[in-house]
Amino acid sequence: MLIQKKIGNIEVYELGNRPIDWLQLEWFEAGKRILRRKTQSGKELALKFLAEHSGLTQGDIIYEDELLVIAIEILPCECMVIKPVDMFEMASACYEIGNKHLPLYFDANCLLVPLEMPLYKLLTVQGYAVSIENRRLLRPLKTTVAPHGNENESLFTRIMKMTHSNE
Repeated sequence: MLIQKKIGNIEVYELGNRPIDWLQLEWFEAGKRILRRKTQSGKELALKFLAEHSGLTQGDIIYEDELLVIAIEILPCECMVIKPVDMFEMASACYEIGNKHLPLYFDANCLLVPLEMPLYKLLTVQGYAVSIENRRLLRPLKTTVAPHGNENESLFTRIMKMTHSNE
C-alpha cells in the first residue's frame, strides 16, 4: 500500500468504531520521506512523502477506509531527561546539546535527547539534573535561528532574550 500524505491525527479526528492498526516507528524514522514498514497486523506500507517533509508524530493517521484506520505510534526509546532549574540553565543546556549537533526534544518543561553516554557524563559533571528514562520523543525543539527581519523567532532565541532580560 502506498502512503503519500497524512490525513489527520487521532486526537482530533472522528474514528467511529473503526479499530486502529498501528504503524510503529522509531523516533529517527518519523522524519523520513521514504520508508517501508509493516503495521502491527502485518499490512505492508510504502511511505513516500516526496512533496513535503513527513514530520510524522504520535497518532498521525496515514490511511483510512470504512473498516480501519492506520495511525503512527512513536516507540519509546532510552533518552536523557534534563530538568533545568531556570531559563539560564535551559539556554546553557540547549547550547551544550546543540554544540554536539544532537536532536533535541521538549516535554513538560524537560529537555529530551536520545541517550548519548558521553553527553550524559558531561551534563552530569557540569551539575545538570539528568536522568535516563524510556520516553517517546514527540516534540522536536526547533533550534535554528529565524532569518533576519522575520518575526517568527526560534525558541532558542526567545530563551536567550528572556535570560538576558532577567539580569
